[in-house]
Amino acid sequence: MGEEETKGGPAVPESVLKKQKRNEEWTLAKKQEVEAKKKKNAENRKLIYSRAKQYAKEYEEQQKELIQLKREAKLKGGFYVDPEAKLLFIIRIRGINAMHPKTRKILQLLRLRQIFNGVFLKVNKATMNMLHRVEPYVTYGYPNLKSVRELIYKRGYGKLNKQRTSLTDNSIVEQVYVILYRFSMSDCLLYLVANLLV
Repeated sequence: MGEEETKGGPAVPESVLKKQKRNEEWTLAKKQEVEAKKKKNAENRKLIYSRAKQYAKEYEEQQKELIQLKREAKLKGGFYVDPEAKLLFIIRIRGINAMHPKTRKILQLLRLRQIFNGVFLKVNKATMNMLHRVEPYVTYGYPNLKSVRELIYKRGYGKLNKQRTSLTDNSIVEQVYVILYRFSMSDCLLYLVANLLV
């Protein structure tokens, strides 16, 4: 009753037939999923390309504007003073030997728990006061766009499923920063630069 007779061959058990049917359904579903993913990736690539082109144009315009301002200042016999930086990059350079507890706490607040850890921070009065307190243990500077880009591409990490994940692929960036509508590394860079560097 559980087996079917086939013409010119042995009977095939019903469980085998069910398994074959289930596998066919799975392969069909997987094939459709792969095709949908390919289509989505193609659309994302077009979007990422157009955005990257737009960002490059914006960066170029900023550079031209900066050159123009410097030339105008030079013609008037003055100097062009760059606006104050809004972004700091801080690296820890010393260990914990003979460290005051308050200094250790400040380093924890700055997320500099290990030697050679680095963080980006906004420049404000509170940050600068903390930096003066921990100055012997850290080094810091004001990064430009090129150095920010290199750091993010080489050492950038995000949190995905409560785990620290390196930002090696645009799909990871999309999953990590889906709330901010960031689809690629260049989007993340633009967000950092637009909100902090300028």
